[in-house]
Amino acid sequence: MGKKDRSTTVRGEGFRSDDKTRPELANKRQHRQSTFRMGRTIGEQREKLETRNERNAARKQDKKRQARRVIFTVVGFITLIGILIFLCFFFVGSGEPTPTTPEPAEEPVSTEPTIEIVDEDASAGSRITNRMRSYVAQAEQDFRDLGYKPTKAVVPSGAIREVDFYLEGHPGFIKLYIDRGSAVSVEDADRMLRYLSAQGVTEFHYIDVRIAGKSYWQ
Repeated sequence: MGKKDRSTTVRGEGFRSDDKTRPELANKRQHRQSTFRMGRTIGEQREKLETRNERNAARKQDKKRQARRVIFTVVGFITLIGILIFLCFFFVGSGEPTPTTPEPAEEPVSTEPTIEIVDEDASAGSRITNRMRSYVAQAEQDFRDLGYKPTKAVVPSGAIREVDFYLEGHPGFIKLYIDRGSAVSVEDADRMLRYLSAQGVTEFHYIDVRIAGKSYWQ
């Protein structure tokens, strides 16, 4: 028998006969194979991870869409209820009003002044009407409520709606206008009298409170 050829290849899985003689080549081949397997494994894991992330993202999008649908449904339902309530009130309120019995009007209190009313133009016919007498009676009571004592009321010559009040303890008179409320006019006169007293003014010819918000004295 002859000698075996050293160059004969020993077949095996991933080995050749020269690998035994050159171990560095065997290591390189094994390293390339392990790297190939590792790369394939990492690629498969990455593909699985990406697939899982896509599924999670799709699942989140589905949840968001469902939540939006629920919100829109609730808002639409509430809006519909509001419209129905508004229409109910509108049609109910636009019906014919229920007739009600009107309350009887209060009759004005008939009062008579206790002070003298002097008409300076009495020669041409008396201008002291029932309205004038009622106004004088009310203004007299207003003065008394504030602590003053009216002595007389004068309808000056040439005037139609003016009446002058004279008060006990005061030298001048107070000009009032019957188309203005007696209560507010008397309050304005009271403020002016107290102002003059605080300023030390004891003599005056008249105080004019015929215009709302304005008071004069002379």
